[in-house]
Amino acid sequence: MRNEEMLLIPGPTPVVDSIYDAMASETRGHTDPRFVAIYKNAIENTRKMLNTDGEVFVISGSGTIAMEMALVNTVAAGEKILIVSQGYFGDRFIKLGEAFGIEVDVIQSEWGRQVDPDEVDRKLAAGGYKAVTLTHADTSTGVAADLDALVPVIKKHGALVILDGVCATAAMDEDMSKTYGDSDAKIDVVLTGSQKAIGVPPGLAIVAFNQTALAAREKIERVPAYYCDIYNWLPIMHDPSKYFATPPVNLIYAYDEGMRLVLEEGMGKRVIRHNAFGKAVRAALSEYGMSALADEEAAASTLSCILYPDGVDDAAFRAALAKKGVIVAGALAHLGGKAFRIGHMGNTTDIMLGQAIEKIGETLNELGVKVSIEKAVARFKEEVSVVV
Repeated sequence: MRNEEMLLIPGPTPVVDSIYDAMASETRGHTDPRFVAIYKNAIENTRKMLNTDGEVFVISGSGTIAMEMALVNTVAAGEKILIVSQGYFGDRFIKLGEAFGIEVDVIQSEWGRQVDPDEVDRKLAAGGYKAVTLTHADTSTGVAADLDALVPVIKKHGALVILDGVCATAAMDEDMSKTYGDSDAKIDVVLTGSQKAIGVPPGLAIVAFNQTALAAREKIERVPAYYCDIYNWLPIMHDPSKYFATPPVNLIYAYDEGMRLVLEEGMGKRVIRHNAFGKAVRAALSEYGMSALADEEAAASTLSCILYPDGVDDAAFRAALAKKGVIVAGALAHLGGKAFRIGHMGNTTDIMLGQAIEKIGETLNELGVKVSIEKAVARFKEEVSVVV
């Protein structure tokens, strides 16, 4: 990669040269047959990645636009949703639902822990919930939702499963044709963005609806949106030569290349690789007296929220590390100053992450927290050896 820094934040993530090259291709008109073919291919490969027989939407926008599109096309004003939140980004559905007149109930876990499926079961037993939102990997905490436990519970009560995959798609299992313990227990909507595990620059909102979710949209006479109304986008997704809103031509070039790389590696291998990277990073950092906020069984494979040992100043640590070319993110809310967040997803490699472990050790030593870099690097190599 020709990147000058290792961008190991929860997103955006490192971009490989072939994606940069694709993005730098000549800009063409959005109705040019050459661009239309690329856009159509990118849409079809998104369908393959998520393994859905429904509809896929790839449009200009952020993950927030994807959240809005997922919600307004499945839940009408006055209907109820249950938000299962394991951190800051799960909580974002609260204001989003309220903005559209949706009745919102919330189950919030302690930061660093997963929501108890039994609590979700009891809440849904009260009835009347149209959908449940889940954040697959919460970017604030590094906690992963347990889909095997939660999806069957939600579908048992007849609610739609809306999965926020912004920090998980292309790295964690999001197979929309997969059943979770029951023949009818499937994910109904997946929403995501281009800039995290997919490894493309920011700017694309991606949403997939299965047939159950599409039937829910059909029952809503009028959605309180224009840009986010999937009925305005369906003709374009079926035939990108048609027009609704101008697509980001060069970003679609980049996304098409990103999708090619995802499918070339294969989702099975990507899930294994990300699991190994996450475990290896957390194990190596534990040699420095650092601990992950989430227990290993609850930890996401795409990013980790890492608590500092005593005596480490957050701002000084991240600034010194940045001078060495390794960029990590600060923690959010009440964890600010007490932890940092490190991404290990998308186009990151074992070599990059191993170098980051070394630089983190060097930085700690310089700040007066004496650690063994050799032990940490050896631990990283041991844990990651399953995929290299």
